[in-house]
Amino acid sequence: MNTEVCKRFGIEFPLFAFSHCRDVVAAVTNAGGFGVLGAVAYTPERLEEELRWIDDHVNGRPYGVDVLVPGKIDKSAESGGGLDAMLAAIPEEHWTFLTGLFDKYDVPLPDFEKTKHSNARGGTQVTKKGATELIDVSLAHPIGLIASALGTPPPLMVEKAREAGVPVAALVGTSEHARRQVAAGADLIIAQGGEAGGHTGEISTMVLVPEVVDTVAPVPVLAAGGIATGRQMAAALALGASGVWCGSVWLTTEEAETSPAVKEKMLAATSRDTIRSRSRTGKPARQLRSAWTDEWEGPASPGPLGMPLQMIVAEGAMRQITKVAESGNPGARALANYFVGQCVGLMNTVKPARQVVYDMVEEFAGAVERLNAITEED
Repeated sequence: MNTEVCKRFGIEFPLFAFSHCRDVVAAVTNAGGFGVLGAVAYTPERLEEELRWIDDHVNGRPYGVDVLVPGKIDKSAESGGGLDAMLAAIPEEHWTFLTGLFDKYDVPLPDFEKTKHSNARGGTQVTKKGATELIDVSLAHPIGLIASALGTPPPLMVEKAREAGVPVAALVGTSEHARRQVAAGADLIIAQGGEAGGHTGEISTMVLVPEVVDTVAPVPVLAAGGIATGRQMAAALALGASGVWCGSVWLTTEEAETSPAVKEKMLAATSRDTIRSRSRTGKPARQLRSAWTDEWEGPASPGPLGMPLQMIVAEGAMRQITKVAESGNPGARALANYFVGQCVGLMNTVKPARQVVYDMVEEFAGAVERLNAITEED
């Protein structure tokens, strides 16, 4: 394929794969696409290990890293008080609600007192200091792209990327966001519709992509949000995008980090079985609807906290829930979920990530052929 991003990044297919799993990143890159590792869950030390592994498995082919740099987070995370300040900012009622949730669904309680500090360390990765550490680790590797999610790329990120010769990408949910991202130095815009998994806005992909393309031209745009097939890939290019950015479709691949219990739920889910909820990160993020999301939206809930406080409360609890769900515990299975887009209804089989790439490209070619046939003269 001969789109602008194919030429710019030296890839065969204009297919960017966001994943928290290094195996998916390497598989897509080696299949001719462009894998992007989501780094938010990693400490700097762990990220170094993951990127070193990817370097050893892609034979010099291009890949990227996505760092979560939110524009707004809870003040306690930037107060300079460290882990203790963030933990102190979490009301006791939230821990009480969480304990009651485990009891209601008959899930063995983790030792929250022992795990609070380790969970809080994960929360520090979305602070400016934490994100900067991840950026430094990333740029020390031969990456071909660094992406900023949830906010305008900070000047330091753009400056460091420029020095390293690495293009900067930014995810947006409105044309106004796109305009600000380009002004801040973004080289590539990812227009992500509300159908997407994870943090999203409310505008649909079909509406958002042409708006953003027109707003930031000639800056190239990737379409994102609910894209899992080659037909959707063809539609994205018809809307003016130079390629696609996909995340959810990799969650049911053989290599995915998704737990077996949650993967089973995804394979059975329809496009109506997701919800935008603040219950895991503190910001609206699309995920599988489950007893977890229902309870946090229910009348007994104290309400989700801001980012990263809700992450501290939720992610340690969800690790325990996911672990117990694998034993067959019905309560844990009811609570378990993960971030995924509305395209989950199209994700009905488990296959290698490489095969997903090839299937999408083959279907893309078929869609283009059908469109060409429509315009051909008799």
